[in-house]
Amino acid sequence: MKRIVIVLLVLFCCLCLAGNALAGGKEAAKKNVAEVVAAINGGKDAKTVNANDYDPYVFILEENGMLVVHPSLAGKSLKEVAPPVYEAIAAAVKEGKETADYMWKDAMKHSYVQKTNNNLIVGSGYSE
Repeated sequence: MKRIVIVLLVLFCCLCLAGNALAGGKEAAKKNVAEVVAAINGGKDAKTVNANDYDPYVFILEENGMLVVHPSLAGKSLKEVAPPVYEAIAAAVKEGKETADYMWKDAMKHSYVQKTNNNLIVGSGYSE
């Protein structure tokens, strides 16, 4: 009986930690996007943003899909590299949603997205 209780407690703790990690990812992504959008709206050149200075990383793209900032895809078109991801992000922004949801490498991914005053799209995502 004692062994069962210990196993159940361990499982419960693991579930709690996993839930907190997902919530932390969502909140961190939201915070990162807000910080970058505020900086760009305040006059910072988007090209000077370092994607890897944030955890989770940030990305910045133009409305046409060109990635201005991304850890490995800067200078490439998201529209060409990952059309379903671009479509999900573009649709979310157009519909005024805060998150874009899409499949990426067999996992559901969520990106918190927001437009800047000069129509760049800033995002940061987390996986389930």
